[in-house]
Amino acid sequence: MTSSSPLDGYSQIVTSVAAKLTPRVASLRIPRRGGGGQGLGSAVTYTSDGFLLTNAHVVGRSQAGTAEFADGSGVDLTVVGADPLSDLAVVRATGPTPEPAELGDADSLVVGQLVVAVGNPLGLAGSVTAGVVSALGRSLPTRASAPARTGAPARMIEDVIQTDAALNPGNSGGALADANAQVVGINTAVAGIGLGLAIPINATTRRIIATLMRDGRVRRAFLGLITAPAPVPQRLREPGSSGRGIRVVEVVPGGPADRAGLRAGDLLLYAGGQPVDSAQSLQRLMFAEAIGRPFAITVMRNGALVDVITEPTELVGA
Repeated sequence: MTSSSPLDGYSQIVTSVAAKLTPRVASLRIPRRGGGGQGLGSAVTYTSDGFLLTNAHVVGRSQAGTAEFADGSGVDLTVVGADPLSDLAVVRATGPTPEPAELGDADSLVVGQLVVAVGNPLGLAGSVTAGVVSALGRSLPTRASAPARTGAPARMIEDVIQTDAALNPGNSGGALADANAQVVGINTAVAGIGLGLAIPINATTRRIIATLMRDGRVRRAFLGLITAPAPVPQRLREPGSSGRGIRVVEVVPGGPADRAGLRAGDLLLYAGGQPVDSAQSLQRLMFAEAIGRPFAITVMRNGALVDVITEPTELVGA
């Protein structure tokens, strides 16, 4: 096989990413409260002073655990904060950790792009798989969502990355990286054979991480909408815009959006005076400062523009 062959170049990229990231991804063991065994997962080094990123569902309601790195070193850790609605959590090691991984920006990803997953599936430390970005902007029910029989609305993690890089239980909290070994996602779920999902690393999630490090929790505004990306009709597209909005798929009964008159099928174009072209662009407006304040939304309904004023409430029990 010549050095110029596509497979050889592919292999070089994957092995390079693996070499850079494997030392920076820990295997987590989290004892469950009430003597219910322990949870297994992964975590990515985030700062040089011991902060690591993982999933909220990995730490659950526990306050402590242990981390083991690829070189065999182990360290105790404490849970700093968790946000079930983004499925992100921050833990902190009580001893030395490897240098932090370099974070990238998932907003620059495109469908078909090579990605590499590094984690500890089934307790097998330092496992590496590779694939492509299969889709962007997916939605995922949170692990904390109430069962349908309770009648409570499911809460969705919006804007997740779909990949065909093989993921298994224990990969949760591990790294999804691009060809430059920059972490663009935190692996969160195995949705089926050949279907894995990851929380993107972008401006919104960086803000969530910073809030968890500072306050241990994230206060969120709640509208009560489940959305999906959708194209904007040509006549309404502004020059230089993405040409996309978000379609309202479901309105939570009795929620702020329902009370304001929003309906399933509405195409949401503006929120809070800002153009909205993805679930993430709406999410970044749904933090503490929006709670209890008038919040303007413009939608297209039956070919006409409709303006409504909502008043987001605080999301509780997430």
